[in-house]
Amino acid sequence: MNGRRYTLTPVFPEEAIAARVREIAGEINSLYRDEPLVIVCVLKGGFMFFADLVKYITIKPELEFVRISSYGLGTESKSIGFTKDVELSLENKHVLLVEDVVDTGYSMQFLIRQLQSRGVKSLRLAALIDKRERREVDVTVDFAGFRLDEGFIVGYGLDFAEHHRELPGIYEVVFDK
Repeated sequence: MNGRRYTLTPVFPEEAIAARVREIAGEINSLYRDEPLVIVCVLKGGFMFFADLVKYITIKPELEFVRISSYGLGTESKSIGFTKDVELSLENKHVLLVEDVVDTGYSMQFLIRQLQSRGVKSLRLAALIDKRERREVDVTVDFAGFRLDEGFIVGYGLDFAEHHRELPGIYEVVFDK
């Protein structure tokens, strides 16, 4: 993993995540009640949050998955596109995006615009981590698991070079000097 040595420092333990996921599910259940809802998981990072969240959703949602990739973020040229698009029609449906972390906001801005253009009834965003330190575009996280000011985090679906997604808690990657 880039040859750099690092340690993992706990940030959010498994128990805190589980409790917060149940709280968010309750908020979602209260908001949508009997309205039809499509919950869209943003792969890969959002899969654990999504899987745990839908266990507590009582309104019988439809489930969908998207995957996007971005190139050149942080430079003048920003290109974002789908590598896997939704298969269901979203027209006139309430849609809830489920993401692992919202950082700069570019990926979520792209995804929100794309899905809004498909005639959705409403579109909201749930993110396990709302990380505002590097936010460059205006994106609203409607259901935030945790707010984090800074740090490079892994675990609970978040990765470092495809490693550490399996960890049940969230950890900060601290590089050795």
